[in-house]
Amino acid sequence: MPEILNMILNIDQHLGMWVQMYGAWIYVILSAIVFGETGLIVLPFLPGDSLLFIAGAFGANGMLDPVLLAMVLIVAAITGNTVNYYVGRYIGPKVFTTESRFLDRKALIKTHAFYEKHGGKTLVMSRFLPIFRTFAPFVAGVARMNPLRFQLYNVSGAVLWVGSLITLGYFFGNVPIIKEHLNTIVLIGISAAAVPVVVGGLWKLLVKRKVQH
Repeated sequence: MPEILNMILNIDQHLGMWVQMYGAWIYVILSAIVFGETGLIVLPFLPGDSLLFIAGAFGANGMLDPVLLAMVLIVAAITGNTVNYYVGRYIGPKVFTTESRFLDRKALIKTHAFYEKHGGKTLVMSRFLPIFRTFAPFVAGVARMNPLRFQLYNVSGAVLWVGSLITLGYFFGNVPIIKEHLNTIVLIGISAAAVPVVVGGLWKLLVKRKVQH
């Protein structure tokens, strides 16, 4: 775990070493990281946003081809979400069609209705929220969101997410003040994503205690 945290906080240094060590294989490695974060629900901690931003900066330096980079990472992001969606779609019915004290079938119905109405916007916006972007396609699958509708927003979100962050990195990643405070920016991003989760958990705990008393 300390190694992973070190990689997240110093992704610029690690990416520089990887480019020198692996050459053209770096595109495969970066694709695997993006795929892992978006496609495997157990890997929400991978550094998606900062990785894309720094990769864009390396594109400006000529160390990476920014066009090829954007193309392969968009494909990885689309593929990751698709896998995550179908895992949720496969597991969902098995989980919610049996009585369980941990899960409620009514939750599936409510989630399905929510995604039919707001799912597209949720999928696009969640691309820019660490942790949430890993779980959003899984929940969409559990809710059995229409596959074609899912793919429409999946592709749109991937293009916006990858394209915008690589572009920002390309134009601003090498600005001295940003490079010097990159670790702080990454920490702020992680904290911003974690706060809603923590607050939501504390709120549920307080409500539960009030109900018990």
